[in-house]
Amino acid sequence: MNLRSLLLLSIMLIGAVSSFAQQKAPVFTKADTLRGKLTPLRSSYDINFYHLDVKIDIENRFISGSNVFKFTATDNLKRLQFDLFENLTVDKVLYHGQELPYKREFNAVFIDFPNEIKKASKEEFTVFYSGKPTVAKRAPWEGGFSFSQDKQGKPWVGVSCQGFGASSWWPTKDHQSDEVDSMMISISVPDGLMDVSNGRLRSTEKLNNGYTRYNWFVSYPINNYSVTVNIADYVHFNDSYQGENGNLTLDYYVLRENLEKAKKQFGANVKPMLKVFENWFGPYPFYRDGFKLIDAPYLGMEHQSAVAYGNKYLNGYMGTDLSGTGYGLKWDYIIIHEAGHEWFGNNITSKDIADMWIHEGFTMYSEGLFVESIDGKKAGAKYLAGVRKSVSNDKPIIGPYDVNTEGSGDMYYKGANLVHTLRTIIDNDEKWRSILRGLNKDLGLKTTTTEEVVKYINGKAGKNLTKTFDQYLRYTGIPVLEYKAAGGNVSYRWVSQVRDFDMPVRILSGSKHQWIKPTTEWKTMKLKSDFTPDLENFFITVKKVE
Repeated sequence: MNLRSLLLLSIMLIGAVSSFAQQKAPVFTKADTLRGKLTPLRSSYDINFYHLDVKIDIENRFISGSNVFKFTATDNLKRLQFDLFENLTVDKVLYHGQELPYKREFNAVFIDFPNEIKKASKEEFTVFYSGKPTVAKRAPWEGGFSFSQDKQGKPWVGVSCQGFGASSWWPTKDHQSDEVDSMMISISVPDGLMDVSNGRLRSTEKLNNGYTRYNWFVSYPINNYSVTVNIADYVHFNDSYQGENGNLTLDYYVLRENLEKAKKQFGANVKPMLKVFENWFGPYPFYRDGFKLIDAPYLGMEHQSAVAYGNKYLNGYMGTDLSGTGYGLKWDYIIIHEAGHEWFGNNITSKDIADMWIHEGFTMYSEGLFVESIDGKKAGAKYLAGVRKSVSNDKPIIGPYDVNTEGSGDMYYKGANLVHTLRTIIDNDEKWRSILRGLNKDLGLKTTTTEEVVKYINGKAGKNLTKTFDQYLRYTGIPVLEYKAAGGNVSYRWVSQVRDFDMPVRILSGSKHQWIKPTTEWKTMKLKSDFTPDLENFFITVKKVE
């Protein structure tokens, strides 16, 4: 290779390395920190109650209204931050009848009180606002409002904002760490349409301006991306389920053209789902508020007690099986998956969106438990192994903290297989069931972190599984079990990114299972049959070396 070619190759390599570095180390801005970090201007107050009161002008795609913030000061404060996207106007902020000065910086709003508010004091202020909210380009993956129509040409509107931010359409303390204790959601819609939001419908009010206000009350803590509106000429039908905590109301709101399909599809999926998930995870977390499924103009979203449904009344994921095994075509993916989030995501919520694997990994794992309830434990394991084909290993599952950024989409497929691997390691289904139920009981109705979840599972399992969690959550690689066989002996070791990785693994020895405990150092054992690790229940790579 001549000097000119070598120089060109060097330039290309530098460019490639630079491009790779940019992908692996994104640059975050002050706007990201304002949105993602729990600063003293946010941690100094704890939200107790919201009253969100919003008019939706569908024709002009315009919203206007107010939100009451009732809070307890957790420290002395004279200034605080709430959040509202900068494309929406803050009309005024009222405190004890007085307009407060405010300053806007990106999507953050800072207000100053006339006097210092003392720690433990209970106070409130009201934000009035208006504007054209973001219209979702590809809901629910790219958030915002979805404006559509039913077959009769009547408006059909929904909102989805996970990750994107609830502050894209209403003023709020937009950080997952602080769930409001309870909430009133008042949505005014044009006469002839209905709004369905979270919780219980308290009342409806006929207004004098061609609008009707629907007042919904949420009696449990709720994460603010779960707060929702669904507007259409809905038909309502209902059922009930006798669950662990008594009678659970089931309410369904669907477009008129979907009524018969909905009765069939919801009837076939909802009660079996509740039976399986209550058995494994504990009682449905929101009995007082009930369970709702609502026709939505997008695929779906886990809005608490008001699950958005848009799977076109098909089994599978829009008629396909994500696992490729055939098991996923026996049930409606969106009903099972999004309802699974009532336990993992809505009941147990991560403080930072970087830990969203807690929501998605456990919920996708719940799909395997549902398959298991239909076709047996082996089928459930095969389903979860089948979704591994979608793992990209592009970046860690845990994202960077304090900048409102998720980790890899592998939080679904790889996260589910991590959870299933943990079950296999614990090797005691009654203990495993008690861990899952305990998580929902002890960490439910509050926010949590990866560290708390790992500590909880380690303690209840009586095993230190931290290195296993770290390998799958904090690194991109799948652990490699290397082995070599000679003279009736087999030697084996782990190759991994976690130092001193020591995850136990099950191998098949003839017709029996046998446990081995590899480390990063070679170990040797006698083996009468082939060395066959249990790849159906462990998400690992096996490599024979000479």
